[in-house]
Amino acid sequence: MTPEDVSRLNTAVRDIPDFPKEGILFKDITPILGDPTLFSLALDALIELVDGKKIDKIVGVDARGFIFGAAVADRLGAGFVPLRKQGKLPHECHEVAYALEYGEAVIEIHTDAIHKGETVFLVDDLLATGGTAAAALELIEKVGGDLVAVGFLIELQGLGGRDRLHSSAPVSAILTYDIG
Repeated sequence: MTPEDVSRLNTAVRDIPDFPKEGILFKDITPILGDPTLFSLALDALIELVDGKKIDKIVGVDARGFIFGAAVADRLGAGFVPLRKQGKLPHECHEVAYALEYGEAVIEIHTDAIHKGETVFLVDDLLATGGTAAAALELIEKVGGDLVAVGFLIELQGLGGRDRLHSSAPVSAILTYDIG
């Protein structure tokens, strides 16, 4: 990804103050999603993070991680595994509770979504405090996945999110913003 491409993506992200609650500066990626060229650039950048690696499954986190994860899975010829909010998956699940930057949640994965030893690329739109991503890593480990990489479109630096991700797999973000 060229510096010009990164700049184009960065320019498209808009700040929404006080969303979803007062004091939060929300990074809105819908302009990237709505522009086919920018969306393609974002997908290309995520795919570059695993260039040359064998990937069996892409894991995407509810909900924007589904958008990027499913598209990356299609491009890589990999399976897609959704991590969903509690009560949304119809089969037997593992679950993990975690804290968000503005609340608490539980996410789940089907117990048979990833087979032991399958290579996994975790994809999500945003790394902030790291609660969601840490829970996702725990679920991938519970089902026996071999985590190859973790990729985010955006990382909000200064919130400690990366420090919460205890994994030997590389963690990368396409766009970074200093919040702290």
